[in-house]
Amino acid sequence: MNLIVDIGNTCLKIALFEKNNLIEKSYLLDNYLDNIKNILSKNPVENSIVSNVGEINDELISVLNDNTDLVLLKNILKLPFKNTYSSKETLGQDRIALVSSASYQFPDENVLIIDAGTCITYDFKNHNNEYIGGGISPGIKMRFKSLNLFTSKLPLIDVFDDFELIGNNTKESLISGVVNGTTMEIDGIIQQYCDKFKNIRIILTGGDSKFLLKRIKNTIFADQNFLTKGLNYLLEANIEK
Repeated sequence: MNLIVDIGNTCLKIALFEKNNLIEKSYLLDNYLDNIKNILSKNPVENSIVSNVGEINDELISVLNDNTDLVLLKNILKLPFKNTYSSKETLGQDRIALVSSASYQFPDENVLIIDAGTCITYDFKNHNNEYIGGGISPGIKMRFKSLNLFTSKLPLIDVFDDFELIGNNTKESLISGVVNGTTMEIDGIIQQYCDKFKNIRIILTGGDSKFLLKRIKNTIFADQNFLTKGLNYLLEANIEK
């Protein structure tokens, strides 16, 4: 059994796989070390992988090292794609996992992966399994926080769902501007990729993917476990058999 640990900007995600089958997944904000120890005590976990864009906990690494065959994504030797990114040392581990997932699942296809989380990342790999690069922009919550932080009177919006195109008050106007701006950005970027590359598959994942999916015009394959699957593929490829 494989344990996947993904340390993001806002929370820690863990998942259990039996080979390539996802068995369990959860999101943790607090006491994640105790939760992981509990998982290890109740499940026959043999291998683990850690990906982190946030700070990594030395005690977590020690626990995983003592109880499993641990692979750190930063030390990955085998990637399923050719990396043509010019600044490989600054390429986020989350983006590596996303492209790996696309490479394993759709090796002969042009794929654009959109990860809508704290940031919105766009990553493209071609039909030759070459990672070309992509883009990074602020996520929805970051846009709301920026409007509050860099102005003197605009409120912080932390709850948003249905809204009108024309906001009738400041809160509605902020939600309309941010959400419409985000969806139009995504639709516009998808269209530019589709104009440039033929037969392109679009993947949408990340914490805001469900919210955005029904608002984006383009045909998209949504998978909230896309990154987690990529980490498991990498673990399977890099563990000592």
